[in-house]
Amino acid sequence: MRFALLSLLLVVASSCCLWEAVSSCTSIEQRYKFPNSNIYVRLRRGDKLQYELMKGDKTLQTVTFDNFATSANLVATDSGGYTLTDGTTVVQFTLVQSGVVSGTGSDITHVRVSRDRVLKGTQPRDCFPLNTGSTHWFSGPEQKQHYWPVERQVHSNYSYLPKELDNFGVGERYWLNSAGAFVYVESNTPLFLDQNTAAYPGQLCLSATSELPYDPRVTSGKFVYHVAVAKDAKAAHKYAVKTFLGQPTGFPDERMVMHPVWSTWALYKAEVTDEVVRDFAKQILDNGFNNSQLEIDDDWEDCYGALTFRKNKFPDSKTLTDDLKALGFRVTLWIHPFINNNCTAIYEQAKSLGYLVLDHEGSSDTQWWNSKPKDAAILDFTKTEVQEWFSNRLKRLQDEDGIDSFKFDAGETSWLPSDPVIQASSSMVTPLQAVGDYVRTVAAFGDMVEVRSAQGTQELPIFVRIVDKDSEWGWNNGLLTLISSMLQMNLNGYPFVLPDMIGGNGYQERPPNKELFLRWLQANVFMPALQFSFVPWNFDDEAITISKTFTDMHATYTPYIMKLFQRAVDSGEPVNAPLWWISPTDKVAQSIYDEFLLGDDIIAAPVVVEGATQRDIYLPEGEWKDGNSDQVYHGPTWVMDYPAALDTLPYFVRVGFQLE
Repeated sequence: MRFALLSLLLVVASSCCLWEAVSSCTSIEQRYKFPNSNIYVRLRRGDKLQYELMKGDKTLQTVTFDNFATSANLVATDSGGYTLTDGTTVVQFTLVQSGVVSGTGSDITHVRVSRDRVLKGTQPRDCFPLNTGSTHWFSGPEQKQHYWPVERQVHSNYSYLPKELDNFGVGERYWLNSAGAFVYVESNTPLFLDQNTAAYPGQLCLSATSELPYDPRVTSGKFVYHVAVAKDAKAAHKYAVKTFLGQPTGFPDERMVMHPVWSTWALYKAEVTDEVVRDFAKQILDNGFNNSQLEIDDDWEDCYGALTFRKNKFPDSKTLTDDLKALGFRVTLWIHPFINNNCTAIYEQAKSLGYLVLDHEGSSDTQWWNSKPKDAAILDFTKTEVQEWFSNRLKRLQDEDGIDSFKFDAGETSWLPSDPVIQASSSMVTPLQAVGDYVRTVAAFGDMVEVRSAQGTQELPIFVRIVDKDSEWGWNNGLLTLISSMLQMNLNGYPFVLPDMIGGNGYQERPPNKELFLRWLQANVFMPALQFSFVPWNFDDEAITISKTFTDMHATYTPYIMKLFQRAVDSGEPVNAPLWWISPTDKVAQSIYDEFLLGDDIIAAPVVVEGATQRDIYLPEGEWKDGNSDQVYHGPTWVMDYPAALDTLPYFVRVGFQLE
């Protein structure tokens, strides 16, 4: 007799349902044991079918099938798993891991849930409860309104691909909760997200369907995800790194960590010229600031896509870069993957060579922020010949114009033509290939490279830049979201975060005032890098003095940051983690959104509220020395009404920590 007959436990409850999510007063419960383990799948039917992953009698995670009609019977497979079918779709449960996993310090339960055949026109949807007791959720997509923890986010049938909408530049298909469970969706799933909608309040729902922006021609797609549970969130994340996310193979340039990047963008926008760049460099030096490099941003090209300097703005680019280097600057250049149609020569060349992304009607027309609709095209980095052609043109900029490295913009899937033709493997049914191939192409230019889009590219030893922030204070893409975006990127496996311009980008002609500028700088001090465009000398002498204090402070901690970069390479651990990382079961730490860690030894608690000159600070377990007074606190504890004048950054250092 097959093992399923021996392991099946059947309970029929004729009175009240055993848990809240089932509203019917009658439920069918069936419990199935994976062989050679104490791991079970328990099915329950009320209004909707639900399954629980269990270890013995303990429920580890609950999931609701939103639209799956079945009699709720699992059938054992020869490989030791179970299948469930409604006559059209088959769901398979496979036990991947049950036991202690080295490097996590935890027993891990890991189950793969797969539908290998999702018919066109259907959209299976599996839902995870968000509001279970005091459980919080983390990771997910980079967002413009980026709450932390992320259970407050709202999404409705949201295509899960890096895109312009909501500043979604970085986001793995990965969600982690404070109870120690995570869900990870495989990249060949055409994934959509529903979260906190009217139809799915208090739920995170994952679904799959073969519709745009995925390939609508796929008649039978896949929907595959993994659920894993550990003793706590830290152990679960370590397992996710080992199993799915991966870790970097190297790390960015140390000088970019130690000294500020100076960008022309926010201060000058597209009004850059030889004279402007020279004057900017002079201002930096005259005011006594160091630099890692000077970055020439938008509108230096003859036309968008030419990758040649416009002579009426830059009459002698090589002399300019030589002169800047003589002053102690390295010079980097803003680069994008687009070619505008009016950049006729290079556009026609790329078109004739078949180097542009086409839609299924053969059109390359697309749009980006420096074009009108249908007036631009984007290079197809899924083709190796395009990668080589583009790279050779960038090498010419290095060899002939003296450019040291590059800031690479865009890369998200939404810049592609609608319904694009992607040169992908047969197992890939999403445009993610285009993101990864672009980022890996440009990452070959070395450890000074920065990109702003990423998914599945954690191995690259480059900076990933937070998408442009506005010069605002709050949750709407302001200073507060600088912290939440940085935490999200670290928990997506991208520890080398390049924060956005200090003070934001000043869009809508709203540059930062002095207070916002200085508080933004303070928030950056214990992040991996500083990036200026707006400058302190545009305010007053006090702003210059305070800015020098904190740029020097950041440089002082650079050896520790580089040590953490190496740790990220060795173990995949974040450089800047949420506060709970050093106390994973601390319920208060799990909810903190305006403090963060540098490594395990420094707590940064910057002021992020307009007009505030004090703040409350939570310190988790341990002994913590006030970085401003040397007073020692024993956590867990709150430090209430901590005084923080405009020249003060509240931070705490673990007792016994020494800078090397």
